[in-house]
Amino acid sequence: MHNRISLKAVQAFEAAARLSSFALAAEELFVTPSAVSHQIKLLEEQFRVQLFHRVHRAVVLTDAGRRYAEEVSAAFAKIELATRELGRTAKSDILTVHSTPSFATQWLMPRLARFSSQHPDIDVRLNASYPPPADLLNQGVDIDIRYGTRRLQPAGTMVLSFPPETIVPLCAPALATGAHPILSPEDLGQHTLIHSEVCLVSWRDWMRQHRKVRLDISRGLRFDRSFMAISAAVDGLGVCLESLLLVQRELETGRLVAPFGLSGPKVQGYTLNLLKSRAELPKIRSFQEWLFDELEERRGVA
Repeated sequence: MHNRISLKAVQAFEAAARLSSFALAAEELFVTPSAVSHQIKLLEEQFRVQLFHRVHRAVVLTDAGRRYAEEVSAAFAKIELATRELGRTAKSDILTVHSTPSFATQWLMPRLARFSSQHPDIDVRLNASYPPPADLLNQGVDIDIRYGTRRLQPAGTMVLSFPPETIVPLCAPALATGAHPILSPEDLGQHTLIHSEVCLVSWRDWMRQHRKVRLDISRGLRFDRSFMAISAAVDGLGVCLESLLLVQRELETGRLVAPFGLSGPKVQGYTLNLLKSRAELPKIRSFQEWLFDELEERRGVA
């Protein structure tokens, strides 16, 4: 092309303009001063514009040279910054995971250290919102963890179901053994019900399985996020109906108990969603395998 320029010539010009000296530019670039002068002369002849005034042994930018130097210096600064950033990130992959807030808070975040220890070259960026689901095609998300009824996915999406999760009543130990002990389902009538409005099993569903129990399900605390319902139960505000998958830490530490045991209705709530075209990327494959290994390993608690 007619206006294609030599990067060597631009580099020589930038150094000479910054240092106000062909000799110093030559020293920085490990060439001779005459080589610097030659490269700059090529630029001047190609564009028919004088870039420097030669005053005895000194060089001074012309007005055109000063304007060009400002743009070239800015461009070189961007290249230098991009190179430094590349040096910082070249040794790692960034995996962007989008998740529902409750799964991110209750299950995923406490385990990310284990994933990082097994895969030190993968850095996880975790985003949490609900709804809507993440756009795998346009939002730069590698993996989307969703909850609830499956929707029609765009072509090319792979949907992997989590193992079934169990839903049971849960409360703080002090509530279960307090002034009104919870020994049978009928005892729930003396306690505040906590409604987790996104849970696939509601108190109404639970009552259908316990037909002799009559609870006033029109009353109680209501939350549109499971982690808030769980937190309220931990604080002793009432009895929640939630997934054992999300309360493993609370059960292990004794902050929650399941007064009627760990058996209950099972639901297929969570799915892992990713693009088929990216499924074999090492960072995605590693996270997928780690996630399902963790889920299977801890199903005994749930």
